[in-house]
Amino acid sequence: MNSKAETFMRREQVEAATGLARSTIYELMDKGDFPKSVKIGARAVGWRGSEIQEWIYNKIKQSRGAA
Repeated sequence: MNSKAETFMRREQVEAATGLARSTIYELMDKGDFPKSVKIGARAVGWRGSEIQEWIYNKIKQSRGAA
C-alpha cells in the first residue's frame, strides 16, 4: 500500500479533471479503459485520485507518441 494519503474524487470532479462526460466515463469503465469507481457509501461512489491522475498522464503520453 502506498504511504501517501489517498483521496477520492466524486464524479463531478472526475468530469472536470478529465473533460469527459458522465456517459463517456461509464462507457470507458465498461470497456476497461478507465479506472473503476469505488463504492464509498450506500449511494455514493468515488474514484481514487491517484488512478485518475495516472490515467490523465497516460493519455498525455499517448498523445505525444510516447505510449
